[in-house]
Amino acid sequence: MTLKTFQSEPTKQLQGMQSQSPHKILVVDNEPLVVEELIEFLTSKGFACIDAVGSHDALIQFTSNPDIDLIISDFRMPEMNGIQLLEALQQTAESGRIFETIIFTGDADTGDVINALRAGVADYFQKPLDLTLLVEGVARVLARLERRQAESRVHMLSKNLTLLSNSLSEIVQGQDAKSIAPAVALQPKGVSNKPESSNPRTQAGAANGKLAPRQKEVAQFITQGLTNYQIACELGISENTVKIYVSQILRIYNLRNRTQLALLLKGETQVNP
Repeated sequence: MTLKTFQSEPTKQLQGMQSQSPHKILVVDNEPLVVEELIEFLTSKGFACIDAVGSHDALIQFTSNPDIDLIISDFRMPEMNGIQLLEALQQTAESGRIFETIIFTGDADTGDVINALRAGVADYFQKPLDLTLLVEGVARVLARLERRQAESRVHMLSKNLTLLSNSLSEIVQGQDAKSIAPAVALQPKGVSNKPESSNPRTQAGAANGKLAPRQKEVAQFITQGLTNYQIACELGISENTVKIYVSQILRIYNLRNRTQLALLLKGETQVNP
């Protein structure tokens, strides 16, 4: 393949891309010389590139380099065509990985172009390649890619804030609805401070009614012997939030540690805090 170049003045868009791009491009073709020539040109424009000769090599490089976010690939290749390669990359990509694809070919018909766009190809170029138009196309696709990445970061931030807000709301609701640290009234001399019932199950049942739903879940996991980290993973909250819940539960039961709590809830022995 002969790459078609122009001697005209570079556009402003091209001039602005001379500095090193933060994106990494995977260049794919079954002809090594084509890959070499494209990479040489794109590198001169400030792009970081990785070469792949054929679809199989492309899959290996894509998996080994998680920072690749743009694939420029030939359409006609013996192992699989450009659309099949894109579908394979989509299946291989880890959840949340965002990337775009540009396809080029010398013998594509209208049906191929339509199928490529339906599969999610961002842009399509005919051989022989006009390198000026190619770089301008790369700039457009990278701008689209950056918007998608920004939207993904905003979505993730929003999701994390929602989880944090829900956790804080549960804590506040538990504090408002139930007494976290009931004051112990001073007893007249000679009056016992012991609970009316010495049955540990009765004690556990009475205190259990003071727990908010999430506090009950944490208490149950404590009974099962889970650590704070394991409880956090089970409930999808932070370990610090779990620590707050544990502290609240111990205060409600008027206990010193989680071992006493586990024994009390299991009813194995009487706990005298």
